[in-house]
Amino acid sequence: MKTKEYFGLQVLSIMICFFAMGSIEMVGIASNYIKVNLHISDAKANLLPSLVYIWFLVCTIPTGILMNRIGKKRTVLLSMAVMSAAMLIPLFGTSYPLMIFSFIMLGISNVCMQSSLYPLTSDIIMGKKLADTLTMGQFVKTLSSFSAPYIAMIGAVYLAHFYGLNWRLLFVFYFAINIIAMMSLQFSNVANVKDNQKTSTYLECFSLLKNRFILLSFIGIMCHVGIDISTNTVAPKILMCRLGIVLDKASFGASLYFISRLVGCFLWTILLKKVSRRAFFSISIALILFAMIGLFFVNSKTLIFVCIAMIGLGNANLFPVLFSQAVLSKPEQKNVISELMIMGQAGGAIFPICMGLAFDRVGLDGSIAVLSVGVLYLIYYTFKIRKRAVDVVPK
Repeated sequence: MKTKEYFGLQVLSIMICFFAMGSIEMVGIASNYIKVNLHISDAKANLLPSLVYIWFLVCTIPTGILMNRIGKKRTVLLSMAVMSAAMLIPLFGTSYPLMIFSFIMLGISNVCMQSSLYPLTSDIIMGKKLADTLTMGQFVKTLSSFSAPYIAMIGAVYLAHFYGLNWRLLFVFYFAINIIAMMSLQFSNVANVKDNQKTSTYLECFSLLKNRFILLSFIGIMCHVGIDISTNTVAPKILMCRLGIVLDKASFGASLYFISRLVGCFLWTILLKKVSRRAFFSISIALILFAMIGLFFVNSKTLIFVCIAMIGLGNANLFPVLFSQAVLSKPEQKNVISELMIMGQAGGAIFPICMGLAFDRVGLDGSIAVLSVGVLYLIYYTFKIRKRAVDVVPK
């Protein structure tokens, strides 16, 4: 087989892995179905997505150590094996303890996969093509996320009497995707590279929080990811509470968020070439702010859809700006800062819990208020960006 054909198969196997990685976004819509089926409180339902994202704080550094010992390819394969096992658990029952165990396994495997798949991709593709490949990977990952609400709806509507599968079709579908991804990567000629680099310690990472701007960026990433995960979870609830529609139809709200986030990735990639990062960040936050204000008052389906889409557009590309600002503030420690910022994705664990508690005590407006706190912080962070050297239009 020619070298180009080998390379094409390598890239294809990596893209299938990105699609498998996107399966983690299903936890938002799944938690809504679990709440309805088990008749549990919103706080208990929202604990499930939190159990997925808390592991970014715990497992990022151990994954780096694991990659050094067994190699990046084997780490990706191991993470997908654990994720596949987690997908099978709901097929044996939907009790709350089983769901907790499944979501914990999903969280641990997802962190390991995210922490190893990106470095593995950089081993295959070098130079300028790497950014394009990672962008394509994000596109494929978002396609996977976008599919989840539709798969759950198909299962709930058409397969409710097929061995009681219903919305659990989600887990069957993504189990199959994970198996395909594992096989494609295993039988590709992607090398299993061990870098044997020094891995940062927790002390090294958290000591950086003494730097005020790095602390602000870390909290900023927590807010960004928290808004992302929480919008995925709360979008169907907004449609159910305000319009009185059933969950199967309301799940479109989560899909709309992913669609708008996908569109935002392309639009902001173009915009970033024409404006400064501080201007881009300001525009993005303004979109989310106006959407949050709107969600407190609007009761029209069209306007609710517009608000959800605005959040997706605004929140699509905040992570690269937050991440790069932190790294550029202290470039001599970029590796340690990178690991710390990845840990910041644990914000996806904090916001859903707070929103669930607020929903149970105050109602839907309480959940939206929690999201708004994250937006207000990002507005504060915008003014801090203005004080730093970020006026150069990125190349």
